[in-house]
Amino acid sequence: MRRTTEASAPAPASDPVGGTERRSGQREPLRTEFTFELPRGYVDETGAVHHTGVMRLATARDELVPLRDDRVRENSAYLSVVLIARVVTRIGTIDDIHPGIIEDLFASDLAFLQDFYRRINAEGHTRAAVSCPACKEEFAVNLAGGRLGES
Repeated sequence: MRRTTEASAPAPASDPVGGTERRSGQREPLRTEFTFELPRGYVDETGAVHHTGVMRLATARDELVPLRDDRVRENSAYLSVVLIARVVTRIGTIDDIHPGIIEDLFASDLAFLQDFYRRINAEGHTRAAVSCPACKEEFAVNLAGGRLGES
């Protein structure tokens, strides 16, 4: 399910998460879901490897509810596992994402998802302005890229 919401607060014209101004003055819908590709992939119980997935924007509730989880109270490092499990809506063909799935990810994939979460929620976008060191031409790259080394 891809959910979009009209943005009500003003956002910079270059902000792909906050919506962008159309030439007619209308705002494009707020993007709330982002696809990703895991560097290694989730290996399910049958041995199938799942690489692609979807993460949605976090809500305040997503960040508050895990704080009441007993596993988080016992070990604060578990917070990211519970939080990531709440906002990842699909990995490959698996759409019942729970902390057990996130626990079974390779460490590099968990680190990738933690960074992806930070980029789309804290910074508000996955694009960055860069310039070519040789010709000085400016352009934007999508940091959400696919595999390691891609943009």
